Amino acid sequence: MSLTITSQRWTFKSPSLLLKNLNFFFSFSYLFNCSIHCSSPSSIDAESFYTSLLEKSLRKAHLTQIHNQLYKRGLQNNGFIITKFINISSNLKEIDYARQVFDEFPDKYVFLWNAIIRGYSMCNMLDEVVEMYSRMQTACVSPDTFTFPHVLKACGGLLAVRYGRAAHAHIYKHGFQEDMFVANGLLSFYVKCEENNSARVIFDGLTSKNVVSWTSIISGYAQSGQPVEALRIFMEMRGSDVKLDSIALVSVSKAYSDLEDLNQGGCLYGLVIKIGHEFDPDLRIALTSLYSKCGQVMAAKSLFDQMKVHDVILWNAMISGFAKNGHPNEALELFTEMISKNIPPDTVTVQSSVLASAQLGSLDQAKWMDTYVKNSKFSNDIIVSTALIDMYAKCGSIELAHEVFNRTLDKDVVVWSAMIMGYGLHGWGREAIDLFNEMKDARVLPNDITFLGLITACSHSGLVEEGWEFFHSMKDYGLEPQQKHYAGMVDLLGRAGYLDRACNFITTMPVEPSVSVWGALLSACKIHRCVMLGEYAAEKLFALDPLYTGHYVQLSNLYASTGMWDGVAKVRVLMKSKGLTKDVGLCELPPGNQIDIEVG
Repeated sequence: MSLTITSQRWTFKSPSLLLKNLNFFFSFSYLFNCSIHCSSPSSIDAESFYTSLLEKSLRKAHLTQIHNQLYKRGLQNNGFIITKFINISSNLKEIDYARQVFDEFPDKYVFLWNAIIRGYSMCNMLDEVVEMYSRMQTACVSPDTFTFPHVLKACGGLLAVRYGRAAHAHIYKHGFQEDMFVANGLLSFYVKCEENNSARVIFDGLTSKNVVSWTSIISGYAQSGQPVEALRIFMEMRGSDVKLDSIALVSVSKAYSDLEDLNQGGCLYGLVIKIGHEFDPDLRIALTSLYSKCGQVMAAKSLFDQMKVHDVILWNAMISGFAKNGHPNEALELFTEMISKNIPPDTVTVQSSVLASAQLGSLDQAKWMDTYVKNSKFSNDIIVSTALIDMYAKCGSIELAHEVFNRTLDKDVVVWSAMIMGYGLHGWGREAIDLFNEMKDARVLPNDITFLGLITACSHSGLVEEGWEFFHSMKDYGLEPQQKHYAGMVDLLGRAGYLDRACNFITTMPVEPSVSVWGALLSACKIHRCVMLGEYAAEKLFALDPLYTGHYVQLSNLYASTGMWDGVAKVRVLMKSKGLTKDVGLCELPPGNQIDIEVG
């Protein structure tokens, strides 16, 4: 009997690859033929022979031939060989074959269960991992320390908190809580399920912490919006003898990014270079995001340009960084370059590029962006559609915004709210209210942005009582007004000339008024030239935000609009004493000092 391997024609690109495959072919053929011609299993060590043969297998055909020989030799119930068979089958992604062999084994013990559970975990078949662990329990087979890491990984991936907690109880029952791999598996499970309190209990209870332990808990806090705690634990890690890895530094970079702390975050790059991780791609992406979010887009671009290979996440970090920091042209240039290099964008890329187009305010650019979306796979993407509605509204075409709204399928509250806000920005109050009624008829519940759009629409349309009614109806939907809603109401009342009513509204607020609230009142005072109340609002603003130039300019403009040039001079002296300078722009001049410009 001779070995026959059926395959398609092989094409080798190099002599070394040809030699490698020929070596494998002759090695496998030799061993397999030995197994055929040996008179009895005792002539060789059967277990080491067949496990060696399995390790040389590259495809299912090899596994099938070995499996047949095991039956011929009566070794189909040899637990050591079958465990190896299941592991190799899983490595080759032949998980169904592995399950078939597992099911055929009569008396399954823990190593076989571990092998099939590991196989499903490797293939990311998480439901099957949990199912096999349940069957293992039903079969009264006790798990060991190799069982739980795979089970916990599956529970974390499925966000199966209750099942994971049950596995945690089993770990204590069998006394494996001190095992480092099991404990780290528990830690990772709780982090993935955003159960940081439970994760912290596990972490604090570890007698010995390795880099995985530290990285898991830091990542948990960083990903769940607790950057300060993430950085605190990072400082503890620095004080230990555990060597930093790039994964921990990615989480630390995110924490600094969330805090927008470039002073400390900038030092992180020096640490990255010191420990030799400056070329790690994930870390480069994280640092690029950090610099972008902190407004240092040129430093971010420098890191971006140093990368030899740019994946979509890195492009996103740079494009969104430009877009969110007032560099729309650069963002769109990068987006165009990305497309020209045939790098497929994702939703984040397109959303950031639409945002950049909105900032430009060019209707032609907006139409180009819309055309790109309509001809791409993002034509029905609800996130992109929402961004397009906002873009057209900001570029001055509420009609085109409504076209996008009409063609959007399965409208959620964000889409409805974007269109209502668009109407609001254009002063189409009645249309915004009508759309809100359609939204209710569609059984879509409003959110806080919906009501902000309605209040804005009423403010820009002079619909004071309607806006007042919408504000007070928020609680009917379980929504508490936020500072932006209070500011919107002050703007609504102030624009309509109800300054006393706006002031009373502020004094009866259940929360301390923010800068936006007092700013809205000062703007209304400027419109209606109410100096005394404007001075009061300005005092509040100076106390809350003493270094923002805009507040002083607002008060100065109020004085100028009423001809109070002494007041203008007083504000100028106040700004100078605080080291503030007015941005270059237009200013109002007192009568008799106008500059006549002759256009010839």
